[in-house]
Amino acid sequence: MADSFTLPLRHIHEKRERPDTLPVEIAQINSQWGSFRDVNEEVLRQKMAEEADKDGVSEEDESDEDATDLDSTERLEQLYKRRTEITEFAMKAHMETLFALDFVSLLLSKQLPRQAETSISPYLKQIAPLGSLHAEVVNPPPKPASAAKDISVVSRGWRIQNFKAAANKLLQAASRLETEVAAETRYWNEVLAIKDKGWGICRSPRNGRNLAVQYGFLESTPIFRDRGLAPLHRAQDGSLHLDEGVVPSKASYVRVRVIQDGRLVGYSKPTRSALDGGDTIESRIRQARDTLFEEELFHELVREARAIASFGVTTRENLIEVPGSDDLEILLDLVDADEVQPEDGITRQGTTLAQGIGHAIGILLAYAHRQNLRRRSQIPPPLTPKKPSIPEYQLIRPVLTYIKHISDVRWVQSLLKDLFGVLQSAKLNPPAYTTKSFSIGKQAPAAHLPAVEAFVGQFLAPFESTFSGKILTPRGSFSIAVRTSLSSPPFGTSFNVSFNSPMYPDFKSPGHVSQRQEVEAAITHLLLLDVVFAIASNEPAKPKDDRDAQANRAWDPIYPQHGELLLSPSSPNSFKRRKMKVALSRDELSVEVYKVHCIDGTGRGNREKRDTKSTPSTWSSSAASPDQPSLMEFVTTELSRS
Repeated sequence: MADSFTLPLRHIHEKRERPDTLPVEIAQINSQWGSFRDVNEEVLRQKMAEEADKDGVSEEDESDEDATDLDSTERLEQLYKRRTEITEFAMKAHMETLFALDFVSLLLSKQLPRQAETSISPYLKQIAPLGSLHAEVVNPPPKPASAAKDISVVSRGWRIQNFKAAANKLLQAASRLETEVAAETRYWNEVLAIKDKGWGICRSPRNGRNLAVQYGFLESTPIFRDRGLAPLHRAQDGSLHLDEGVVPSKASYVRVRVIQDGRLVGYSKPTRSALDGGDTIESRIRQARDTLFEEELFHELVREARAIASFGVTTRENLIEVPGSDDLEILLDLVDADEVQPEDGITRQGTTLAQGIGHAIGILLAYAHRQNLRRRSQIPPPLTPKKPSIPEYQLIRPVLTYIKHISDVRWVQSLLKDLFGVLQSAKLNPPAYTTKSFSIGKQAPAAHLPAVEAFVGQFLAPFESTFSGKILTPRGSFSIAVRTSLSSPPFGTSFNVSFNSPMYPDFKSPGHVSQRQEVEAAITHLLLLDVVFAIASNEPAKPKDDRDAQANRAWDPIYPQHGELLLSPSSPNSFKRRKMKVALSRDELSVEVYKVHCIDGTGRGNREKRDTKSTPSTWSSSAASPDQPSLMEFVTTELSRS
């Protein structure tokens, strides 16, 4: 019994949080000791003596009990006895509870038989049928008139108080309902105003009880398409505001800077929505849309820049460097709309170019979205294990194609202007050439395309420009076709140079060339042959008699490809002949006439023996003088000297 435990049989007295009030204590004293009128000194002394005698007896009894030691067997029997008593008491309480339940159930079976039947014991069901016990309300004795009047007054007061409380609650509810109606009216008016202006309104996928506005583009990449939906929250006054956790906090844009000769000459400006920054819900939605579009634009620019690194495009951190022409460079970066831009050295031409590039890449991204929509609207291809790759959008390549093409076209224009200017300074008056710039190359026919998509699609095709003209040689002509493409091979700029020179059938056209030096050499060589032909076809003055027949001589082109002409000697026995050397470049036309001494006068290089030294005559467009004789006058003068 060492491991036995004590079982308390008395209930635990809970200590009250606060003592009884004075009236309660007075009532307890009256019930226990009687009225205060019967209390005197003798009674109190007698009560104190009785309590002292009682305390002495109890202490003696306790001491006697402590003196007797009960062995463990007696204690165990006593414990069993106490447990039996507790069990019997619990059983009695349980039986009394069941009897009370059967009584109440049998009493209720008169009105609610089905509900009461579930709680009646089976034994009672056998003995007493349902509804055999009934209870009626016995009329209480009549109350006096004063009590009835008091009850009526109290009831009337309670009713008035309840009516006032109900009226106050109704007024508060009406005020709250009016405020809520005004807030809801403002909320839905702003929602309808947004919808009427073309913005898409739908349920928020995260919380179906809220609305959301679709300001993004459904054909964007998934990372930007999911960010284009912002929940619309209602404030206390009913106004709308976007979820700040989804909408970009600051307005940003893709800045385009033009660097020419190492200095900044122009930059693009942000859109109007980024500059306005209004507090209206529409302005915030428009700013969020434009900022998201600019972020997607820069993301796609970086993807494309990495794919076309072979064209010289480089990326580093938040900057894309695109090499344009020889002295032009384009910089693209994503900056805040409120960033201060420098104004030193900015030119109107550079700003126009930067703004044009900024608008062009934005239009190309919108065109890519339209192509995604068209591709998604078509019948999908058969399923394959290999996932189809998504190519990079063409955003930088068309712009770079335009810049390179216009650079090459301007170079060809400059070359022809210099060469024809040199010929005009020599008063040769060559025919004018024609230019057909920026014609669209061949591309696949597009059926049922809108006008906007067809126009932008032409911008993605290769650029072609053609220069054609005639020369001094009869039925002679030339043509230069400049083609630039960075979207399909062959990449870069190619020049198709073709000639038609009947007087020199052995002179073949070079065809497709890719270097500017080759084009300049071919055109310069063609015009040199044309100048040689003009000198050789120059008819001298007719002789007046037979004595002057010897003067009717002409220059014979012995090596036209080298610009060399030979004049026959004045006497058959002479070994000295006059030779003309013609040199043409884009800077000047040089003609040198001198005498050579050889067997037939056709020696070249080291074999050529000059008898006299001469100073060449030059014609230049930059240093042209009105007193300077023309080339044909110079040729006629040289003929007369011989």
